[in-house]
Amino acid sequence: MNRKLLIFILGPTCVGKTFISLFLAEKFNTEILSCDSRQFYKELKIGTSMPTIEELSRIPHHFIGHLSIHQNYNAKLFEIDSLKKISKLFTKYSTLIMVGGSSLYEKAVTEGLSEFPEISFDIRNNLIYHFKKKGISFLQKEFLKIKEPGIKIDIYNPVRLIRYLEIFQSTGKPPSFFYNKKKRNFIILKIGLIMPRHKIYFRINNRVDHMIKIGLLDEAKLYYNYRSLNSLQTIGYQEIFDFFLKGKNDLNKSIEEIKKNTRKYAKRQLTWYKKDPSIIWFDSKEKNKILYTIKKKQWAILDSNQ
Repeated sequence: MNRKLLIFILGPTCVGKTFISLFLAEKFNTEILSCDSRQFYKELKIGTSMPTIEELSRIPHHFIGHLSIHQNYNAKLFEIDSLKKISKLFTKYSTLIMVGGSSLYEKAVTEGLSEFPEISFDIRNNLIYHFKKKGISFLQKEFLKIKEPGIKIDIYNPVRLIRYLEIFQSTGKPPSFFYNKKKRNFIILKIGLIMPRHKIYFRINNRVDHMIKIGLLDEAKLYYNYRSLNSLQTIGYQEIFDFFLKGKNDLNKSIEEIKKNTRKYAKRQLTWYKKDPSIIWFDSKEKNKILYTIKKKQWAILDSNQ
């Protein structure tokens, strides 16, 4: 019988997932894997709030800064890479910690992603071209034309919309046609973190101010010429690139845009996770309650394997 346990720490941005994951990893003497796709890219340290050198030195981390912005990467590749890493680490540990931030990448680990057919570069480039020319409203309108009943994706995320549209335009079928949920050979426990919304928003605003203070503008300037890369289609960089490119706002307005868009992102994350009945929710301060819940799960696993 299986005794391996993967603990997923989930929740909206700025809720305190890093703090809890370090606390738990130290208690269980184990390692941390990230499924926050923004933090995969080694160049994007400030704008993605990558864990600090001190935090990374406390516990071994995986899938933090392991890619370059110039590498093509997606959730399917992450599924393959993360399962290999999890399998290897489970030869050493009975419990692992995974920290979520990107719902599709979390799904890649917990449920698996189906093999999609090859997508025409012409279709993808055409969608990107029209997105850059007409904005996200173009993608949203195209999506609503073909939207399946009951399907829900983040319509403010251009990467998700382009992915949905390119699959449909290439195959004539929606992405759900190719879905095939897979059974994992380890047990998954999902721990969700939450705090009052006004506190999350306060922490987001403070984090953005701190990013600006420690050099987000300089970091964005380094990669401005690569702004069309998929890895840079993310909050924090896009607003600064617009400031550099168009000069349509003063800097303070661009900073406020980052804060506003991050708050919207946190709200969408929470809406997404609230649909998952398997998540056990805690206030982010309840670290000892979380610890006890995980220990109870471990005891139950041991009992079931007797």
